[in-house]
Amino acid sequence: MNTINGSDIRRVIIACDAGMGSSALLTSQLSQALSAFGVTVGHAPVDRVPADADLVLCHRALADRARASAPCSVVKTFTMFLGDPVFAEVVESIKANARLTG
Repeated sequence: MNTINGSDIRRVIIACDAGMGSSALLTSQLSQALSAFGVTVGHAPVDRVPADADLVLCHRALADRARASAPCSVVKTFTMFLGDPVFAEVVESIKANARLTG
């Protein structure tokens, strides 16, 4: 597992498996919440996470693949695309410069 300080997060990637519909919606919502902190949010296939991703968010069923694709990134998992508590944790960690592990 990797760890990062919230203030060190500059690029978040929402990793998905097939379609980009739900991940695109989540990307838009998180982008609005994090843009004031200089964080960019994008989405990518789970097997092709960009190397410069500081934080990867993915469904828990994709966690192993995300960690293999982005071995230097913090990988946080969720179970629901909308309203999962991990999204609030990420936003609060970036605001408060708290550590994230995943």
